[in-house]
Amino acid sequence: MTRKLLILLFFLITCLAESQNLEWKTNVIDAITLSNEERKPLLIFFTAVNVPENLQNEVFKTSEFEKWSRRNVILVKLDLSDSAVSNEVKEQNIKLKNAFGVAALPEICYATGSIRNGKTAFNLLGRIPYSSNGVKSFITDSNLILNPE
Repeated sequence: MTRKLLILLFFLITCLAESQNLEWKTNVIDAITLSNEERKPLLIFFTAVNVPENLQNEVFKTSEFEKWSRRNVILVKLDLSDSAVSNEVKEQNIKLKNAFGVAALPEICYATGSIRNGKTAFNLLGRIPYSSNGVKSFITDSNLILNPE
C-alpha cells in the first residue's frame, strides 16, 4: 500500500512540476533569435496589470497548453504596464502592439520575426482575442492560424 502511494505521489509531483515550467520571454530580440533557431513562430501575449487573468487561468495554466506550446511556439509576454522595463523597451512594446492592431487586452498575436542590419521586422500571422471557450478552442484557433491549409 505504501509503495503504491509513493508511486502515485511521485507521479503527481512530477506532473505538477512540469506544468509550471512554461518559459515566457520578455525580450523580443531574444525571442526572435530563439524563434529562428527553433523554426517556431512567436506567440506574443499582450497584457497589463489590471487585465483580468481569465486567459492565463483558463488556457496558459493548463497542461494541454503547456504541451502544445512546447511543440509549436516561442512564448513572449509583453506586459505593457511593467515598471521594471526601461522606457525604451516599453515604447518598443507599445509600438509593436499598435503595429499589430491590438486594441483590447489581453490579446495574443502570432508572428515571425527577423533582425537584419540591426532592424527588427515582423510578419503578423494572426491574432486571437480572449475568449472564454477554453483551452481546446484556443489550441484549435491557434492551429488554424499557424497551419492555414
